[in-house]
Amino acid sequence: MSLTTAYLLLSLAAVLEAGGDALVRVGLHNPGPFARAGLFMAGAATLFAYGLAVNAPPWDFGRLLGVYVTLFFLFAQVINLAFFGIRPDLPIIAGGALIVAGGLVITLWHR
Repeated sequence: MSLTTAYLLLSLAAVLEAGGDALVRVGLHNPGPFARAGLFMAGAATLFAYGLAVNAPPWDFGRLLGVYVTLFFLFAQVINLAFFGIRPDLPIIAGGALIVAGGLVITLWHR
């Protein structure tokens, strides 16, 4: 598997995980029982798809974990802003910079 393909699959997995979490969060705060159940089922299906996306490929996920954590953080912030209107504050930005820096170290450090 090429590195580009791996990064694309990890990006898809990060979007699915953050998106599934967002669906469950919306479901928890929805007063309608049918809408809530539908959101929970959609969230569960999305999180299941995340599990498939991250575990099906024949890769060393431990080695790619730094990239995944970085991608998850970035996509989670985008989803949080786009769907919930929550902007990252300074501690989130500072911590996020450390997450991104760690992902770069893990990715770029030649072994």
